[in-house]
Amino acid sequence: MPTARVNGVELYYEDTGQGVPLVWSHEFGGDYRSWEPQVRHFARRYRVITYNHRGYPPSSVPKDAAAYTHATLIEDLHQLLRHLGVRQAHVGGCSMGANVALNFGIAHPEMVRSLVIVGCGSGTVGREEFVAAQRATAEALERDGIEALIRNFQTLPTRRAFRHKDPRGWEEFLAYAREHDATACARLIRGVIVARKTIFELERELHALRVPTLVMTGDQDAPCVEPALFMRQHLPHAGLVVVPMTGHTVNIEEPGLFNLHVAEFLTAVENGRWGTWSA
Repeated sequence: MPTARVNGVELYYEDTGQGVPLVWSHEFGGDYRSWEPQVRHFARRYRVITYNHRGYPPSSVPKDAAAYTHATLIEDLHQLLRHLGVRQAHVGGCSMGANVALNFGIAHPEMVRSLVIVGCGSGTVGREEFVAAQRATAEALERDGIEALIRNFQTLPTRRAFRHKDPRGWEEFLAYAREHDATACARLIRGVIVARKTIFELERELHALRVPTLVMTGDQDAPCVEPALFMRQHLPHAGLVVVPMTGHTVNIEEPGLFNLHVAEFLTAVENGRWGTWSA
């Protein structure tokens, strides 16, 4: 089982294929297995790296609540890539992982060949309701265990499209989520999800980021649509894909469309042909 001792924890990772590194950072409800459709597709041409954030077994699950912060997750990724000898990579993520990828690009632009930012709402719109709902979920996780998270996923409008159009995929997603650590999830909510900057609060940093970026969102993922448009407006070299009849997890809800768009994007970047990139 490949693990790397970085930033005071053991991170589980998988390293598949050869070529330019392509790194995927998973969402709060997922783990490294969320990227399996992308590993199988892109490892034919790229060195694909997936990993589990701290708090997600078989990565370390720290007992100290202070070990779960947004800055810590970004530094985990930084140190993991250095451990693997990766000097520059295409870096992508979904939801919480997209926020990590975006802020990794802001902190370490020299290490980023491009960014793929998927379902990145970051509690930007409807802020008060978002924070209240997240805190209630954290309390439920501590009180009732991981089934509280499963119940939450089953009622979220942003997850409805996945549940209805791909019941088999949805059940697999829930099965993986049931393996997560409830206490760690609660601490991630409090220390990362409600504590990080919103996308609107990153306006200055977005303007300064000169990295080719593909922003993707599902049209059924209402909290992420406005932040996606904001990133398209304020990131100098960003393009936007809105996937129809799709919710929060575009990469597993519509893996074919997702892989197609990302493949075209990576090819354009590798050939210096990504829109305004050369301007």
